[in-house]
Amino acid sequence: MAVTVDIVATYGGPGRVMRRMIAGPAREDRALVILMVGCVVMFVAQLPRLSRESHLSGQDLNMLMGGALLGWLFIAPLGFYALAGLTQLGAHMTGGKGNGYGARLALFWALLASSPLVLLHGLVAGFIGQGPGLQGVGAIWLATFLWFWVAGFWQVQRQAT
Repeated sequence: MAVTVDIVATYGGPGRVMRRMIAGPAREDRALVILMVGCVVMFVAQLPRLSRESHLSGQDLNMLMGGALLGWLFIAPLGFYALAGLTQLGAHMTGGKGNGYGARLALFWALLASSPLVLLHGLVAGFIGQGPGLQGVGAIWLATFLWFWVAGFWQVQRQAT
């Protein structure tokens, strides 16, 4: 299925989408692409906020964007791989049946599937700035991300792979 169709379907039932994704052979290239696209979307979502910050503080926008690019495209993927490894280790120690690939895919997919809310958060940060609106959208994104991750991870651990 198309990625956009899977993203919309994840809002209706993240476990079903994850079950379908892990049913096929383990493709680490697919997991890496999902992670990198998610990180690119996270970087793009930062641009309105960075533009606002640059305008209000007089800082150079290129420097701010360079730091965000470094963080989201080079450093964050390593952190996501480490987080997926730690969660899989914890699940394995408590009797989980899943494997590392499934744990990575659940985390990476949660990041990508929750990306529409991240983009909304970036727009609110850029146009409105700090305040209850930004905090509300951020809380909704975090809750959605955790819901997708936990539901996907739970599905991975239930299936013997």
